[in-house]
Amino acid sequence: AGELDLAMIPSIEYLRHADRYKLLTGLSIASRGAVGTVLLATQVPLGEIKTLALDERSRTSVTLLRLLYGKALSAEVNYHPSQPDPAKMLETHDAALIIGDQALNLKIPGKEPTLYDLSEEWFKRTRKIFVHAVIAISSNVEIDQKIIDLIQKAKTDGQANLDKIANEQAKKLGIDPEACKDYLNNKIRYNLGEEEMAGLLHFRDLCQTEGLLPKS
Repeated sequence: AGELDLAMIPSIEYLRHADRYKLLTGLSIASRGAVGTVLLATQVPLGEIKTLALDERSRTSVTLLRLLYGKALSAEVNYHPSQPDPAKMLETHDAALIIGDQALNLKIPGKEPTLYDLSEEWFKRTRKIFVHAVIAISSNVEIDQKIIDLIQKAKTDGQANLDKIANEQAKKLGIDPEACKDYLNNKIRYNLGEEEMAGLLHFRDLCQTEGLLPKS
């Protein structure tokens, strides 16, 4: 709505409105290979999926799902934005796109769905990093260097305390602290450099080719 000067936003939203935003360089949420928190969980073969629940929080992951598996899925599949509750999503749908903590701590009583890690599949096909989110600045706004420095410091401070953060989050989520440490230390990348930009622009180009983004 143009009400914010700066925000972390899904990468697909940046690509849809790149003319409105500048990127804060040096920082993103990205992955190179399996990430464990962007999962397609299905109870039937891909081509037999009739209904697919989509976690309503992630626009980038929904677009990546359509890009990677659109041709494998039936043209008649029905997509349903859903609250992030994996058990309920799979109770009423053939498959579900599950992201975030719910994917990292995935427990579905009585069900053992087949899981596809979208970041892993992206890397297999492209050999490029996938950028999930970026920090965008409104194009008509000049951000004070002190604010930029503060955000960069938050990144470096966070990276210096990943084990502590992992232990705290593991308690909240009820999962193995080592799994959290592995996720934050090894699965997530926090930079926005040449490799990340190459992956982001490749994602843009493929989405444009498949009609998931308008051509610029």
